[in-house]
Amino acid sequence: MLDSLRKAAGTWIAKLLLLLLVLSFAVWGISGQIAGGPSSTVVTAGETTVSALDYRLAYDRQLSVLSQRFGSRITREQAIALGVDAQVLAQLVAGAVLDEQAREMGLGLSQDRLALLTAEDPAFRGPDGTFDRRQFEFVLQQIGMRPEDYIRNREQVAIRQQIVEAVSDGMSVPDTFLKAVALYQGEDRTVDMIVLPPALVEPIEDPSDDVLAAWFEDNKIRYEAPEYRKLTYVKLEPEDIADPRAIADDQVRQDYETNIASYTTPERRTIEQVVFANTEAAQIALDRIRGGATFEETVAAEGKSMLDVQLGTLEKSRVADPAVAEAAFGLAENEISGIVEGAFGPVILRVTEIEEEKVQPFEEVADKIRMELALAEAGDVLFDVHDGYEDARASGATMAEAAEKLGLKMVTVEAIDRTGRTPDGTVVNDLPQSRDMLREAFETEAGVENPPLSLGASGFVFYEVDTITPRRERSLDEVRDEVVADWRAAERDDRLSTRAKELEKRIADGASLDEIAGELALEKQTKRGLRRGAEDADFGAAGVAAVYGVAPGGVGTVAAPTGDAQILFKVVEVFEPAGASAESVPPENRENFRTGLADDLLDQLVTKLRDEYGVTVNQAAIQQALSF
Repeated sequence: MLDSLRKAAGTWIAKLLLLLLVLSFAVWGISGQIAGGPSSTVVTAGETTVSALDYRLAYDRQLSVLSQRFGSRITREQAIALGVDAQVLAQLVAGAVLDEQAREMGLGLSQDRLALLTAEDPAFRGPDGTFDRRQFEFVLQQIGMRPEDYIRNREQVAIRQQIVEAVSDGMSVPDTFLKAVALYQGEDRTVDMIVLPPALVEPIEDPSDDVLAAWFEDNKIRYEAPEYRKLTYVKLEPEDIADPRAIADDQVRQDYETNIASYTTPERRTIEQVVFANTEAAQIALDRIRGGATFEETVAAEGKSMLDVQLGTLEKSRVADPAVAEAAFGLAENEISGIVEGAFGPVILRVTEIEEEKVQPFEEVADKIRMELALAEAGDVLFDVHDGYEDARASGATMAEAAEKLGLKMVTVEAIDRTGRTPDGTVVNDLPQSRDMLREAFETEAGVENPPLSLGASGFVFYEVDTITPRRERSLDEVRDEVVADWRAAERDDRLSTRAKELEKRIADGASLDEIAGELALEKQTKRGLRRGAEDADFGAAGVAAVYGVAPGGVGTVAAPTGDAQILFKVVEVFEPAGASAESVPPENRENFRTGLADDLLDQLVTKLRDEYGVTVNQAAIQQALSF
């Protein structure tokens, strides 16, 4: 997780960093402790200074943004590892030099413009979508910010933005650059290739004891026994305390009768209908049927197929037209109706199949109903049982004693590691709330009574760590078979890679792939249409990168995606994309390039201003700011 956080924390572009505090102030507050902190100077740029309080506010804001992004609060230790303090300092220095530049240039903001910017802030909009003074005062009160502080900071950001926009807005990317990008991204290559199998270097003999011992020493960490913990837990959900035997027979019967619809499959009918343009046409068709014509002949006479008149097999409540439903469910099987005035005109109906209503007998569903009633009653007393367990533990009972008193089952897992595996490698699949329990169990100590974990809205799990088996190094004798297998696999890969490099050199010296393929009794294959950055099934992403890592006509080797072979290849054709131009670069990519150029220019400006104003940083004040 730390690597992910570090990567994400380094992706802020310069323009966003320079806006600093106000634009997202509503996601964090100013505690009384911070507001009352020291006021020593952290950064000085010309006549512009940044106080320790401002540093701490920016620091807390950065932590809040990262915490919201990753869904968990970033700890101080993680912040140090991420370098958040240095990031915040860079932001404040950038803001300070821009403020000093604005001061020297005499930049300012009219009161009308400042009022408009404040009114446009969505945080201050009322129910009607417009600025609401009471909402403005309420939001600022909630985060502990005075109106005058907000106005001052809003003005500061707007003035900085004038410089930012003057430097970066309107930046465009040259068409020549974009065409080069289109050519680069659109290129595809054809390669000839030979897949070199492990059989070229196999069999791999057993290593000598000295070789194996040396290899084990170099890779000992791979074979360490992880830390194991013995866990004991008690799960409390309705099914854990439900007692179907306590449900009386008359309760079950009453529930069955009350909910009889749930056990009833209503009558369904397969209905066909012919819709006519008017009543006269329907009457003619009906007279023809009464004179001996079949329903199928009537359908054909209307220029329709039998598929056109299928309404479906439906229960009465699912027939959209009430008149049709009433008529259809009054017919016998294969009976043809008279004229029915339907919602879309007169119709004649036929019912071809009737599925009778079915009611599940009480005896078939009695056990299910009994269990459902027991679970419902268990849900009603779940929190009482929870409190009873907590009371028992508070009075000195052990987990086993508390569980026995309340009729709960205690489960013991003799040894489990952080990944949920036992020492023999078996994954414990039935551990309740396993992800949270393992995380918490490896953060606590043995013999500690821990707060229960919530099982969603359905219950709780109480757990304890009984014993801890520390992480340890395994001896070679303990894992000899595994080490030998791993050594063979590594040796095979090394030898195959060496063989592939030898063959690559032969081709570079003038041999052909056909010669090599013939000598090795292997097939030469041709792969077309390899595009830069693709995830090809035969080459994989690394293989495609290797293909584009050599010049046209070049030779290379790369491990196959399967991991058990080497690919020897030669680039035989290179195709430039037809019609490559600036316009062929997708709009979002063009905007990314434009933004990148603008940010680079802005970074250069900040660097120049830092040198010009002789920025000084008070590290002691920073440490003081982080301490309150």
